[in-house]
Amino acid sequence: MDVRVEGLVKRYGRVAALDGVSMAFASGALTAILGPSGCGKTTLLRSLAGFVMVDRGRILFGAEEVTAVSPQARGTAMVFQHYALWPHMTVFDNVAYGLRLRKVPDAELRSRVEKVLDLVEIGRVTGVGERRPAELSGGQQQRVALARALVVEPRVLLLDEPLSNLDAKVRQRLRAEVRRLQKAVGITAVYVTHDQEEALAIADAVVLMNAGRVVQAGSPQEIYSHPTTAFAADFLGVSNQLAGVAEADRLSVGAQRLPYGGPVRGRATLIFRAADASVSAGEGGASPGHALLRGVLEERLFLGSVYRHYVRVEGETLMVDGAEPVEPGPVTVQVPVAKLQVYAA
Repeated sequence: MDVRVEGLVKRYGRVAALDGVSMAFASGALTAILGPSGCGKTTLLRSLAGFVMVDRGRILFGAEEVTAVSPQARGTAMVFQHYALWPHMTVFDNVAYGLRLRKVPDAELRSRVEKVLDLVEIGRVTGVGERRPAELSGGQQQRVALARALVVEPRVLLLDEPLSNLDAKVRQRLRAEVRRLQKAVGITAVYVTHDQEEALAIADAVVLMNAGRVVQAGSPQEIYSHPTTAFAADFLGVSNQLAGVAEADRLSVGAQRLPYGGPVRGRATLIFRAADASVSAGEGGASPGHALLRGVLEERLFLGSVYRHYVRVEGETLMVDGAEPVEPGPVTVQVPVAKLQVYAA
């Protein structure tokens, strides 16, 4: 089922949590809502669920307007950040809770609970149905929360930062599971996260929000490779930002000059990603097709797969990743001209 929102506005006093938000969520797709804290992504998700009533605008599930429909009548299911499992109930009873409210016959109820526990790959754990949530790991609890949401066969699945409380390894495994489950069931899903890697990894489409508005929407590849604003470019990836002045044939950053031939003129913001640049000791020349910045390496951290170098350039600290360490002191940073992103300041 496709979902659309049209001109949603939600204000809390003078703060616009949603400021004229319009977008579509494709049927059977997983759409990630991404953005910093306070951008409005959770308010949007809760408005889809019916937990937040908007001040203005429309919400449509297919051809049906549900803007004023109660949460229980919308046919959605929510997976929460903190699992929200009943601590006094067994795993079986937690998953069966929604079916019992719907008065599903016992035989069908048991069959559906067992099927969905197998779907989330927890059904074969010995005695899992009789355990309490406190007897499970965090990853197992989140699988139970997913099972509870899926067992009622909702029209739309809503996920509110469901993996943020898990450690890094479990989170990486479960994000693949969420993707697998969503595709296996074929359900329309909306997934809220502040983790850009998570959003890019699992989503069919990504919507980037800031200050209650949609900044950019598109496929993960499109939104990462072709950011349309300085905010999007800076938010996606480990990015560096420098102030400069753009002219017809060059970009001035302090006393340094970089090649430039783009459309921006005047005060500009230059952005490039840490992974796109390289750093070398001394004051070497620029390679063909590269822009060159001279600076001082102040710090270096080992991140496992790369070294991250912190380079002071024209009063700003830049991050540059490299496979080999460079010693502190004067250095040259090179960036492919094609990877430089310049926006009007």
